[in-house]
Amino acid sequence: MRIACVVHRYGAGIAGGSETHCRQVAEHLAVTHDVTVLTTCAVDHVTWNNVLPAGASVAGGVRVLRFPVSRRRSLRRFAEAGEIAQRRNASEAEQEQWFRENGPDAPELLEHLASHGREYDRVLFWAFRYAETYFGLPLVRHRAILVPTVEDDPIIALGVLEQFFSLPIGFVFLTPEERALVLRRAPVPPAPSIVIGVGLDPAAGAPARRLDELGVREPFILYLGRVDPNKGCETLLRHFIRFQESAARRVQLVLAGPANMPIPSHPAVLPLGFVDNATRDALLAQAAFLVVPSRYESLSIVLLEAWNHGLGALVNGRCAVLKGQARRANAALYYRDYDEFAHAAERLLAHPDLARQLGRQGLAYVEQEYRWPHVIENVNGLLERVGQSIRS
Repeated sequence: MRIACVVHRYGAGIAGGSETHCRQVAEHLAVTHDVTVLTTCAVDHVTWNNVLPAGASVAGGVRVLRFPVSRRRSLRRFAEAGEIAQRRNASEAEQEQWFRENGPDAPELLEHLASHGREYDRVLFWAFRYAETYFGLPLVRHRAILVPTVEDDPIIALGVLEQFFSLPIGFVFLTPEERALVLRRAPVPPAPSIVIGVGLDPAAGAPARRLDELGVREPFILYLGRVDPNKGCETLLRHFIRFQESAARRVQLVLAGPANMPIPSHPAVLPLGFVDNATRDALLAQAAFLVVPSRYESLSIVLLEAWNHGLGALVNGRCAVLKGQARRANAALYYRDYDEFAHAAERLLAHPDLARQLGRQGLAYVEQEYRWPHVIENVNGLLERVGQSIRS
């Protein structure tokens, strides 16, 4: 089967849930299918600056076609478009302008879909909120499968999405909560769908990376991913510094990921920036627990990675997806405010046996639901099932 995977950014060094999910699914599908990734030359989702060369290349055994972004994102115009789009009387054009300003604006990618879309048996799109998906999917709707990565934020209420969610011939959802959220917005019976999350390989053995060379000291709480206000990091830092200054025990917060915000200087806060795989594995193996503070998620891959290493977690209970993941796996505590954060953090630090038990339960859940053979079998089943809906 000839498959196209459409995503806004692509590459092993790019930190982002949708981008990572697309890359991993594409690489595993490429074992038995002819897979081409259609993406942009950007690596930065804030500016959309063209960094990587346009044209064809191969990455991880997958053919990649990159298209240039025609203009940088204007954060001012994007903010203004968001305010207008969310007004009760916003027109369809005003709502669609939000997707244009969010970007990436890659007209040659859309032209490729319009001209060559029928050459692919299936076209998978990642992340509904980006322009290449919102404007590209309708061009190949009769062979399009959407991986929406929907979060329960204000954008999901835009009226134009009712029609948009009626277009794909199939959906790949990451959690039951995400599926329910989309079904509430779809005006017609839903297309065939699966809930797969993401696949994981078993974690490697004991990592050799020495963390003390990086300034890490135990015990430490680990945050893994983009350090970004949209990921709840401002609130996490406020909670942690307040907790650290009032708690009896000393503990470190290690932030491992690229920063899109200022990080306050504090002796107990260690920002490492982007880390390589060996360091990442060592952090997951040695942390007291993982913290996931995001309010908006469609699936937390880092939470699954922590469980894959047998690491317990503390997650934002105001996020239905994170709370659902935690409860299904019985492998994380959750909090809704500072008092609950402090109580849960103190409990996990004072009772490492509890943290280890949560980690063991998380690993058992991953073994049951998230190994790659199981995930790709479900994806292939959907690809076959929706074939009868395709019209030339």
